[in-house]
Amino acid sequence: MPGRVLVAYGTTNGSTAQIAEAIAEVLREDGAAAEALPAPSVESVAPYDAVVVGGGLYAGRWHKDARRFVRRHRRALAERPLWLFSSGPLDPSASERDIPPVPGVRKTMVRLDAREHVTFGGRLEEGAKGWVARMILRSGKGGDFRDFTAIEAWAARIAAELATAVPGRS
Repeated sequence: MPGRVLVAYGTTNGSTAQIAEAIAEVLREDGAAAEALPAPSVESVAPYDAVVVGGGLYAGRWHKDARRFVRRHRRALAERPLWLFSSGPLDPSASERDIPPVPGVRKTMVRLDAREHVTFGGRLEEGAKGWVARMILRSGKGGDFRDFTAIEAWAARIAAELATAVPGRS
């Protein structure tokens, strides 16, 4: 298995960060030196053998930090195994069916030859930042729709794929 795996994420209220941490934990349990980091804090992906990037979905777009991360590191990301995830639907739909990536993420997948993308349910609870979040909560559409069993199963699939990968090659 490649030694170092980065799980970079863009989040506003911490939900996507918790998903990234869960993914990194599964990868660590499988023997990788995995770390979950906020996308803006990553200066280089050069030390990593593989990368997972996730972003919360806001108004049909990936979180700005995730978008900026893939733009800033696109050359290096194209040279290593890459997986993408989104978090967002505030209903059980992500647990009921596969939700395709939003158009901007789909373009990223093609440009960087990402191995896979998955959409997980999101979380929006009282105290969330932003007026849109507060409006959604007022309408009664908040809650936690993350499925950590599915998140951990996806991370285990990544670990299995990495176990057969040659370090430094995609």
